[in-house]
Amino acid sequence: MQFAKRLQPLQSNVFADMDRAKAVALVAGQQVIDLSLGSSDLPAEAHVIEVIAQSLHDRSTHGYLLFNGTFGFRQAAANWYEQKFGIKVDPQTEVLPLIGSQEGTAHLPLALLNPGDFALLLDPGYPSHAGGVYLASGQIYPMPIREENAFLPVFADIPASVLAQSRMMVLSYPHNPTAAIAPISFFQEAVAFCQQHNLALVHDFPYVDLVFQGNGHWEKNLPNQKSLLPSILQADPEKSVSIEFFTLSKSYNMGGFRIGYAIGNAQLINALRQVKAAVDFNQYRGILNGAIAALTGPQVGVKSAIATFQQRRDAFITALHRIGWNVPTPKATMYIWAKLPSPWSQNSIEFCTQLVKQTGVAASPGAGFGKSGEGYVRFALVHEPALLETAVERMAQFLD
Repeated sequence: MQFAKRLQPLQSNVFADMDRAKAVALVAGQQVIDLSLGSSDLPAEAHVIEVIAQSLHDRSTHGYLLFNGTFGFRQAAANWYEQKFGIKVDPQTEVLPLIGSQEGTAHLPLALLNPGDFALLLDPGYPSHAGGVYLASGQIYPMPIREENAFLPVFADIPASVLAQSRMMVLSYPHNPTAAIAPISFFQEAVAFCQQHNLALVHDFPYVDLVFQGNGHWEKNLPNQKSLLPSILQADPEKSVSIEFFTLSKSYNMGGFRIGYAIGNAQLINALRQVKAAVDFNQYRGILNGAIAALTGPQVGVKSAIATFQQRRDAFITALHRIGWNVPTPKATMYIWAKLPSPWSQNSIEFCTQLVKQTGVAASPGAGFGKSGEGYVRFALVHEPALLETAVERMAQFLD
């Protein structure tokens, strides 16, 4: 049996590779502390669960859900966005429900790329961004992001020959895996660059709320908004080239419910809608009802989640410093991006493989997020502080 060539670059995935390594460790009798996957261990809020539970008994929610039936959710998303960022959004033409933001980033290249076209992606970056380009038979131009540039790409380094064949740029800040943040001035530069070169500007924004207080106010020119960090559309208020992806997985601890949405340029929204219509119907109406409750209801749970991850970040960083691993304190996300010590500084995959084998601590190798991720490891803060400290104690023995 012969398979499409587009499957070849999809054969290796950082999360699947670590899943196999964890399975081997479990068989060997290790007690695994899994810090490799950014899946929140916190529960969804009770009022959200209650709305979904009530929907289950409503037989009208049991059938297919077409686009027009999602208007209530789209309206809630548009209102949430306007309240948070001060940008008006048309729920009819500028919002699209998604089965998680990953669906959007994976499917949008099918609407934008012809075979051989380039997509400009962050390196390191989230693996599904590359996966969607491969499925569309496109080419990837990796934009290296390095510590000396605050993990922001340098647009001037992109060759003119690549730009001539490029159709889209994908950004994501706060960034996974580096936990870097981006100021509005960077987004303004990105918008101008994409306008100049006729590129669609895609911003994956799952960590919009997971930003920690006490790091100083790095955005001084964003008045009258409830978010500490900017949206890409604040740099492109006319929505000329931009589309932004949100998810309820991180802010509202609804990862398993698979619900997100896209907001932005009406033509991009419509193009993604056409792809989506060929692939699936929409999410179960009961889950959309729960998502509406999350977006419009009390936001106490969001604040609690932020405080929880900040406490875990501080405990983990303190423990790392205690063993002599000096890692910078991130301002956002649920991740720690750590430069590997010698002798592992250029072999992150072997480091993670041996770490879980010998200690049961599972992490994600930086190389799994792109060539420029080599030399780093990503830890996800998805356990309570005491268990995170235990993980660091085990790592200390491994590193001795």
